[in-house]
Amino acid sequence: MHNASEEQAMNKQELVDAVAAKTGGSKAATGEAIDAVIAAITGEVTKGGTVQLVGFGSFATGARAARVGRNPATGAEIQIPAAKTVKFTAGKAF
Repeated sequence: MHNASEEQAMNKQELVDAVAAKTGGSKAATGEAIDAVIAAITGEVTKGGTVQLVGFGSFATGARAARVGRNPATGAEIQIPAAKTVKFTAGKAF
């Protein structure tokens, strides 16, 4: 059981249903359009680009520096390597 204070995330099918209902398009065509949008954003950010959707937000690559961490089981220091990340910056609508 989940706690009443937890919010349930919308899954992809629920997103397709909501967009199809709003636009009057078919669920199949809406699903293909959403897949195309996700693929375009993923492709651009993977290449190191930025996708800016005015009023919604922007997707971009980020960098996490190498750092020293600790193994929680043993307390031993471990080296955590640098990594590329994806960041989303919300627009004013949020």
